[in-house]
Amino acid sequence: QVLAEAAPGRCAVLWRRFDELYLALDALLQHHCLRRRGASFSESFYGLRRAPRGQRGPGPAALPGPQHWKSLLLLVLVPYLKGKLETLVCSLREEDEYSIHPPASSWKRFSRAFLAAYPFVNMAWEGWFLTQQLCYILGKAQHHSPLLRLAGVRLVRLTAEDIQALEKEPGGAQTHGIKTQVQSAVRKALGGIALSLSTGLSVSVFFLQFLDWWYSSENQETIKSLTALPTPPPPVHLDHEAGSALLPELKTVCPLCHKIRVNATALATSGFVFCYRCVHSYVKAQQRCPVTGYATELQHLVKLYCPES
Repeated sequence: QVLAEAAPGRCAVLWRRFDELYLALDALLQHHCLRRRGASFSESFYGLRRAPRGQRGPGPAALPGPQHWKSLLLLVLVPYLKGKLETLVCSLREEDEYSIHPPASSWKRFSRAFLAAYPFVNMAWEGWFLTQQLCYILGKAQHHSPLLRLAGVRLVRLTAEDIQALEKEPGGAQTHGIKTQVQSAVRKALGGIALSLSTGLSVSVFFLQFLDWWYSSENQETIKSLTALPTPPPPVHLDHEAGSALLPELKTVCPLCHKIRVNATALATSGFVFCYRCVHSYVKAQQRCPVTGYATELQHLVKLYCPES
């Protein structure tokens, strides 16, 4: 989306074909995870793997051919088709509201029949999944999803033997020659690069999501509402007693002794500048700013060493 908005002439096709591009990348990722770990990407993240339905005990990490391709198709193709079907339903509903086809045309009758039947089909689909999940919770089924049953697999947790088998390098315990060491070093380097790319991809996705949120219309409206607040007024003289310090007309004059400042010292609580000796004695005795009356301590005195104008 960012590339399409930045260069619509060259990158707009990527956004128009985003579903197909995502399908291809997801298929490559899921195929790699199923081949290496016997699980989908999300399942391997949670320490799970897929095992053939009749297998008992530990087995090979890779799934057999039929279960592998069934799992891949059900993991990748079903969400893609479901998303396309929902997009088609939305477009047909918009077309039904602003249609130019005659009311008695065959396409109009077909689209209306499809729109009338889709809610019941979708309800049956979701009810199928809900029923399977309830049976799994009650211990009446081995699968929480009907797609696992269709693929002929079940989910099991990774054991210590499975983890050792996954981490074991093939052929590493047979020979220790230079060729094997070079291959091992190259494999480790490629693994480090893959890990770096994976981490960088996660950080990049988070950064892109942050930019999308930062430049969204809702966030911009919030920022505008905050920046539209009135600026608070500057500190005013809070003490109007006879002995309170009044600001002199000349900025180089101390408000306490009414003479040219010596060892200029500012108060961090109010920003006004005085002579060091004058303000030190006043703050030590009164514990407040001579001008504003704000509570002040000796640690709030800041000596100025720059030449005064």
